[in-house]
Amino acid sequence: MKKISGGLCAPAGFRAGAAAAGVKKANTTRLDCALIVSDRPASVAGVFTTNRVFAAPVRYCREICARGRARAFLANSGNANACTGESGYEDVLSMAACAGALLDIPADEICVSSTGVIGVPLPLDRLSGGINQCAASLSSEGSAAAARAIMTTDTRPKEMALEIALSGGTVRLGGIAKGAGMIAPNLATMLAFLTTDAALDPPLLRRLLKEAADVSFNCICVDNDMSTNDTLLIMANGASGTPLLKEGTADSRLFAEALQRLCADLARELVLDGEGATKFVTIAVEGAKDTASARQMAATIAKSQLCKTAFYGSDANWGRIVCAAGYSGVVFDPSRTDLYIQGVHVFSNGRPLPEKDSEVQPLMASPEITVRLCLQEGTASGEYWTSDLSIDYVKINADYRT
Repeated sequence: MKKISGGLCAPAGFRAGAAAAGVKKANTTRLDCALIVSDRPASVAGVFTTNRVFAAPVRYCREICARGRARAFLANSGNANACTGESGYEDVLSMAACAGALLDIPADEICVSSTGVIGVPLPLDRLSGGINQCAASLSSEGSAAAARAIMTTDTRPKEMALEIALSGGTVRLGGIAKGAGMIAPNLATMLAFLTTDAALDPPLLRRLLKEAADVSFNCICVDNDMSTNDTLLIMANGASGTPLLKEGTADSRLFAEALQRLCADLARELVLDGEGATKFVTIAVEGAKDTASARQMAATIAKSQLCKTAFYGSDANWGRIVCAAGYSGVVFDPSRTDLYIQGVHVFSNGRPLPEKDSEVQPLMASPEITVRLCLQEGTASGEYWTSDLSIDYVKINADYRT
């Protein structure tokens, strides 16, 4: 397995294009519309927000993913098309129909995604022009432009590609993602589009994507707010010419590992680019009774506002971490618990080690912090990635609409 260039166009048979459609504001040169196309029929799978208030594009993509076949992803930034009623769903259909006519493929094989401000109708007239421009600019070099086009408050595009050798030949996986705020488990406020030239039937692709999401995009936190539009999609078009991957084989396990690596790398980039973030924090829980308990405790610590502000202030406040572990709902014995911050043992068997304060405090200024909690209750472990909570986060979100 190795990293390669090309993003979501690195796999064979995929092209991407982008345009400045003026979705948020007319007469702007900022890219805000992206189109990703497979040159041949592909299996598709998706993972979506669990928010009961979900955007019209999410409803539409769920329907396509249930059928398991797609040819293209179409996305816009600047407008979420959420809480827009049936007219919002009709707008999704119009976007798909516009792209389908240009690409000469069925509209119901085009997944549509949106991100941006909630409750504002889409400017379909401008979007139609943008979709035309996207189709005209389709290229095997288009991944970077597509990655920029889906950004909202992101400060930089996020793209990745991997190559792996299977028994029947080499396959590639690629992807782009956006997200910097409204990031919380299940999923984040994110759009992520993945591609692969491996051959997989929809049921296996669906399972592998869900498993990859569970250990990546569902293990990150910036601000604990879940979006209405969270969407993770993958197309597998088989253009590599390698044999169809089968459940339970060594090749399918290797592919699953690569997919998890791709998702984890993209998820990590979302946290690193979190709104106002100055630090990337890994919360690791070890010695739990089961994986679910370890993840639950890690998630609770990762989402604690008091822990996140302490990270921002470079304060090795172990008390906040232990407190969050205690209200996580996980049953454990605090008197048999150890806590390490930046590798320094600060809490042992239920008691603090104040002599370690001078050792750990200088290490808190690092842009990457690791917190490790050892429970001695079993052998399971879990990990979450989070960011600190800074003053700039408030500034960014105080006037997002205006």
